Order: sequence, then structure tokens, then C-alpha cells
Amino acid sequence: AATRSSINWHLKENARDHHTSKFSSKELIVRRGQAFIISFNGTEQPEQNLIFIAETGPKPSKLSKTQATFGISSTVSKDSWSAVLQSTSSSSVSISISSPPDAVIGRYKLSVQSTLSGTSSPASLGTFVLLFNPWSSGDDVFMHNKAECEEYVLEEFGIIFAGNKNRISSFGWNFGQFQGDILNICLSMLDRSLNYRQDPATDVSHRNDPKYLGRVLSAMVNANDDQGVLLGNWSGNYEGGKSPSSWTGSGEILQNWKKSGFKPVRYGQCWVFAAVLTTVLRCLGIPTRTITNFSSAHDADGNLRVDEFYDASGNHLDRAADSIWNFHVWNESWFSRSDLGPSYGGWQVLDATPQEESGGIYQCGPASRNAIKEGDVDLDYDCPFVFAEVNADCMYWNYDLTTGKKTLIFSKSTTIGQFISTKAVGRDDRVDITNDYKYEEGSKKERDIFKKARKKLGLEDKFDPTAPTPQETDQKPDISGKFKVDGLLEVGKDLNLILILANLQSDAKAVNVNMTAWSTVYTRRPIHEIWKDSISVTLSPKEEKQFPIKIPYTEYQQQLTTDNTIQVTALCHVEGGIQVLVQRDITLDNPAIDIKVPGEAKVNEEVDVEVIFTNPIETEVTNCVLQVEGNDLLRGILEIGVPPLKAREKSSMKFKLIPFETGPKHLLVNFSCDKFADIKAFKMVNVID
Repeated sequence: AATRSSINWHLKENARDHHTSKFSSKELIVRRGQAFIISFNGTEQPEQNLIFIAETGPKPSKLSKTQATFGISSTVSKDSWSAVLQSTSSSSVSISISSPPDAVIGRYKLSVQSTLSGTSSPASLGTFVLLFNPWSSGDDVFMHNKAECEEYVLEEFGIIFAGNKNRISSFGWNFGQFQGDILNICLSMLDRSLNYRQDPATDVSHRNDPKYLGRVLSAMVNANDDQGVLLGNWSGNYEGGKSPSSWTGSGEILQNWKKSGFKPVRYGQCWVFAAVLTTVLRCLGIPTRTITNFSSAHDADGNLRVDEFYDASGNHLDRAADSIWNFHVWNESWFSRSDLGPSYGGWQVLDATPQEESGGIYQCGPASRNAIKEGDVDLDYDCPFVFAEVNADCMYWNYDLTTGKKTLIFSKSTTIGQFISTKAVGRDDRVDITNDYKYEEGSKKERDIFKKARKKLGLEDKFDPTAPTPQETDQKPDISGKFKVDGLLEVGKDLNLILILANLQSDAKAVNVNMTAWSTVYTRRPIHEIWKDSISVTLSPKEEKQFPIKIPYTEYQQQLTTDNTIQVTALCHVEGGIQVLVQRDITLDNPAIDIKVPGEAKVNEEVDVEVIFTNPIETEVTNCVLQVEGNDLLRGILEIGVPPLKAREKSSMKFKLIPFETGPKHLLVNFSCDKFADIKAFKMVNVID
């Protein structure tokens, strides 16, 4: 008697009510803690006798909350699954089903049976997917502000900030969390985690908890430990894969991972890990955004101090586990922290870039942002590492390669963690959130918090043999120096700088200056030496002198990495005084590329697009490729081969799109050739009926 034919899932109405209309699925996708309607034909007995069973995971059980059995009741239950009769007619019955706000998320099987049918087995109605619900006040991920829900869950386009603290740049990214098969890939990601492999039933029973899923997914997005999505590579050589800076969206990465039989995709760097994690978490309904921290510390040994070493010639030595990255990108996700208490809820830091192990595997977070700001580094998870990323002190050392002796050049407590940035809600602007991570740099409160953190980590009382002596830290330099940029910072142009040295004393100083320039990756890891020089100068009392430096394009062109970054260093040996280190990290801008959409964009009609690039250099560029993507504007990724461009030649690349949805859409392009890597641009296209 329990056979049910032709169930109607009311896909359109349910999707509208549950903010899941953007998914292009034939399966019902709903959010927890909220009712959805189904109806089906043919019931011989009174509806009061129906019993529903919703179950998920490999071993559904009531105890682990992965199975629920519920009959028809007159009202919705707050904390369990329930069904309420909506309407009934001679041929069909319509029922409203509600899940509790802390239900396990994932794919469920729904079946029904009749109490009158004795022992007959339940009839399957099919499957549906249950997600987190930031619109529901009972959910751990609830967000009051609807505009923020729109941005951090429903927005498929993002802007990621990069460059360095002197020159912040940005590029667009297609998160694409609602496209094609992405939801299924995200669900299979959960089933490939180490936790699931060790104990599937327990893992699934924890999938009601955003902090659990955030931590598991921060491990799954990198390939370390678990054959996760992306293999990291910071070598500057990306053979055998795609260079990290060439991606324009997460979709291609996630689809490649699935297509290859879940082999890690080559290659990722921090913003790629963060962007993919954003896609996965937004897809599952956890509000998430990408965060860029400039001058970001990677404190490998947990002493809230980052050590950098230079040889006598001023070469930055790649010998420390610690490093200071020009920028680092991580995630913030929004949820409450029942484990820590109400004041630690809100934004939580998650980081999928494999930097240090946590609990034996490469995962990081969730670390409460409030805990970071207040120096509560003893709270779960990974607060000391995140605290160091934005607060560590820097020590710069001179390292003698023959004797192994190291001498402190200087230390600084205000370098790390600057211009912490994220995209504005509903706009393409940068918002600075540095004050949400720490009190004002140099203020008493900020230093007190730093001391509190050191104390909690047991660093106060412990003798640290690697720390500089008070004599070393108290020494004052006789001269000061800085590099000033003279002219444009563009790939293809000579790099012009001015080294400015000033004598701070009232007697003359003899100075030997050793200068080097290296190409680096954005983590400031030196890759190739580009240039070196040395000068000897005498500075009169209180005198300031300027020394122009020119590094021709022809000298750096071969050595440049896809990050376009160069580190310039001058190590000044002052007679009778301490050494002075002058350094500057330079990020060169790529030439511009322009997207033009001359006509109106109408749904299901061809629209012309033109992409314009002018070769700015005096030599021909070859191997030119244009990559184009954009949700609802084209399916997949369009790749266009472009003929070589002669010196100074302008190229106009034309193609057509047929948009298939209305509304504001983003078109992203990436142009590469043998002399310029990954020139990116995006354009908003408003598609009308």
C-alpha cells in the first residue's frame, strides 16, 4: 500500500524559498531548519498513517542523528524532523517537511511507509541535498545581514588582492559554486577525507558542525596527506602542470580533480587554495570570504619571531624555515563557537595552504578572529600560527657562510600584518580589516596583547639561545637608508631606483655598500640573481646622498618569475658601526589588457566581445593564448590562440558569446605569451531580457 508514484519535489518553489535557485540541478536542494514542500499521488489510507524516513551516510542511525523517522504532526517541531499535512485531494497529498537547524548536511534518501501496512518495507521517494542555512536564526552559520548572505554565500564572483604593501593589486576570480557538478564534487570531497576513511559513520555524524567541516576541508583542498585537490608549488618552475597564476576560477580545478580520478591538480599557491576553499564552503552554505594579509609571517618554530638571513654581499639566504611573504591569502568563515563561548563567534580563520602541520596533518583553523585580536592563542584551533602571521616580530641577521656565525642587523615589531584586505559587500572595492585582527600598531594595547600571547605560549620565562642579546638589540645604527622608486614599475621597462643613504651622526662615516637584486616568488623566496654591484662612499656629517640604480629589462627579463617580483638589497658595512640593511620588494605591473563589449547583452542572443592588448616591448612576443571564462555567459573555458605580435603591435581578439541567464555577470580573461605571464582583467556584463 505504500507504493508512491510520481512524486513532485516542487523544485522551483522550494529553491526560491531556500535560496538555492542558482544550482542547476534536477535534484531538490534545500537548507536545514526550514520547511520544504513535496507532494505525491495516490494514498489509499488516511494520511495520518504515513511515516517518513530521512537518512544520510553509509550507516544511518538515530543515535548519530543520521537517520530520522517521523510521522505526520499538526505543528513543526523545533529540534527534530517533522512533517505537516499541507493539503490533500482525492488524487494527491501535499506535505511540508522540516529539518532541525543542527541537522547533518549532505545527500539524504527519503522514504515513506504506512503504519497500516504492517511490516512491508518503506517505498523510496528519492534523494535530496540538505545544506547549511545562514538565513535561519537557529543555525550555527546564521548571519543577520541579508546583503552579507548574498555576498558570502550566493556571489560567484570574487576579487583577490595581491602585490605587496607598497603597491596593492587585485584580480577577479570565478568561484562558480553553483555551476554544473560542483556540489557533487564538494560532497565527494567530504567522503575522501582522512576522517571519513578512518570512520565513515562518525565523520558523517559530525557534518552538522561548521567548525568540523571547515577544518576537514582546509585539509582536503591541499594534496598533502590525503590526495586532496591541489598540489602546492613555490619553486618558480611549474612544468608538468598549470602555473598557479594562470587559473581564473575554481571550477576548472575541481572538475580536473574529479576527471583525473581525484589526483591532485598541479599547481596551487595560497590564493588558489583559498579561492577553492571559498567555493566549497559557499557551495555548502557556510558564509566565506578570502582575506589577503600583506607582509605575512610564516613562523615555523612557534616563537612569534621570524628570522631572515643575509650574507655579507647582501644576498637573502634561503636557509631559514621562517619567512615573510609579500602577501598571503586565507579564508574567513562565519559561524558560532559553542566550544569557546559567544564572544569568540563570528569570523573564523581557515587556511588551506599547506604551511605547517596541525594535529599531524596540513590543516589550519578554525581560529576565532576575536581570539587572535585579544591574544587568546591557547584556544582551538591553530591560533598561535595565525597570530604570528599578523603579529610576529622580525629579526634580520647577517650570516657568515664560512664560520656559521650570525650577527643581528636589526629587529622590527611593526613590519608584519599590514593592509589586511577583503572585497567589499556588493561592490568591487577593497575593505581594510587590519583593525579586526589587532589593535593599532605601536599602541600600548597592541604590545600588551603581544606580551600576553608570548606568556600563554610559555615564551616569557624560557631562555631562547637563538634570540638576540640586549646589547645587540640596543645598538643604534649610524646611517639610515632606503630605496626609492624612480619611474614606472612595469614589466618590459628598465627598473630605476634611487638608493638614499643618510648619515645620522655629526662625524663623517665611510660606508661599503653591497647591492644585489634577485627575482623571487611572492613568498620572497629568492629564485635567480639578476644584478649585483658595490660602491664605497664617505658621508659627511648629517649628509644625505642619492645613488641612482638602473636594472635594464634585458637583464631581468629571463629571470623573472610569473609573480613579477624582484627583491633589491643593499647591505651597508659602516666603518666602526653596525651593519645597515636596506631592502625593498618590488612587484612589476603587467601591461594592461582591455575588454570591450560594445553592444547590449541580451539573453540567448549573440554578443560581440573584443579584447585588446598592445605589445609594449621592442621585440616580438610569441605563444600568445587568451583564456576566457564567465558563469552564465559561456560554458567551460574558451581558449583562443593568438598569432605572434611584433614590437609595439596592437592585437584585437574578437569572439562571440551567447549569455543564457539575465542579471549582472562577470567575464574574466587571462592573456599569456612568452614574455608576459597571466595578464588578467574582468568586466561586468549586464545581461537583459
